[in-house]
Amino acid sequence: MLRLLGGRPLGARDAQAVMHALEANPVAACMVAARVEAYGMAPRLLGGEMWSASVPEESLCFSGANLMPLAGDANDLDYFADRVLAAPRMCTSLVGDTELALGLWSRVEPEWGSPREVRSEQPLLALQGAPSIEPDPHVRLVQESDLDIYFPAAVEMFRGEVGVDPCAGDGGQSYRRRLAALIAARRVFARFEDGRVVFKAEIGSMSRRVGQIQGVWVDPAARGRGLGASGTAAVASAIARQGRTASLYVNNFNSAARAVYRTVGFTQVGTFATVLVD
Repeated sequence: MLRLLGGRPLGARDAQAVMHALEANPVAACMVAARVEAYGMAPRLLGGEMWSASVPEESLCFSGANLMPLAGDANDLDYFADRVLAAPRMCTSLVGDTELALGLWSRVEPEWGSPREVRSEQPLLALQGAPSIEPDPHVRLVQESDLDIYFPAAVEMFRGEVGVDPCAGDGGQSYRRRLAALIAARRVFARFEDGRVVFKAEIGSMSRRVGQIQGVWVDPAARGRGLGASGTAAVASAIARQGRTASLYVNNFNSAARAVYRTVGFTQVGTFATVLVD
């Protein structure tokens, strides 16, 4: 058991068990599964550590830029909290299944202090197969040459959705590099009109089984035309053509976005919570 091994992070010899655990709930585990599939279990390449309080099939947590409890009971959450609090905080958010995420947060909050925001109910949605409506034929993959036009729209979306300016600190260079990498991976989509972006979305994480859509945004001047629904359908279709399930999660209070995703054909398969920390 990991507890008897001095709390070591899981490594290469645990990879098969970890993948088995992640595949038990592929939609909820997409963000972590994508990283494990791409980089293996070495923390330096993975961008964080994988932990288990017993065996991965029973308890699992990823600790990196995001802290993500993936499986476990109350005792496991106690263990993960001890691990988290034993070192300086490295994450900017805690995200995952509502019960696990908020359970872990309740254990670390006394040490970490008040969060910037708690989004306690975020329906986790999935679309099996093709969307229910016609995809927008004008939504296309964003090219490297589009980045200067795409970047301001992405910044506006980020400020409104996350509540943080991605240009703070380094003038947006890190965020721009992140977008450039997604563009190179053919995971950024947009509709352009008159030299501006009117719809955008990205596939933020892509595992072998699931593509998780993020950053869906429609230019305020172009809203009311159904671009959010048809554009999201276009991105979901691109994921489906690869044999993957399209997924995303949305804030419960965002009734307009939830209506859009229902129109596209998404159904709820779980509930996430996100705690944003300073």
